[in-house]
Amino acid sequence: MRIETERLIITEFTMDMAQVVQENSVDEDNRRFVPDEVWETVEEAEKVLAFLISQYGSFEGPLVYPIIVKATNDNTGYVQLVPMENGKWEIGYHIAQRYTGNGYATEAVKAFLPVMAKEAGLAEIYGICLADNKASCAVLEKCGFVPVFNGIGLYQGINSEIVRCVWQA
Repeated sequence: MRIETERLIITEFTMDMAQVVQENSVDEDNRRFVPDEVWETVEEAEKVLAFLISQYGSFEGPLVYPIIVKATNDNTGYVQLVPMENGKWEIGYHIAQRYTGNGYATEAVKAFLPVMAKEAGLAEIYGICLADNKASCAVLEKCGFVPVFNGIGLYQGINSEIVRCVWQA
């Protein structure tokens, strides 16, 4: 897969991206908001990448794609579609801390949603984030997600104050 925007390329992971994936995963924001996506070593990142690459071409597991900045060829993070219970799917994204504040997450999610919804035959996609993750809440809002729940719910296996939104194709 390859999706291009004015500034970004969303493509498939390759094994030679393991070092930058590992580096992007250990920033403070990732540790705080998605601790299950932190890989302390390149070897851990390689194992995860091998699994993620194996998921391309199917809709059984997470579909995770790197976000590359065209101007610099920097791998800034990822955008993903992850299966939930009852046939529902959730959007996910992470921009490494050193690249935040440039609108990359919003640009990537806006481009990714309609393509993936069509490919997967989805009429709606959920977005779930911690209520205090103001940047992620703003991305969801800018991308057309509508809040459907704000309160205590499971996030990363822990009851937390969350915001659950839905996007309709």
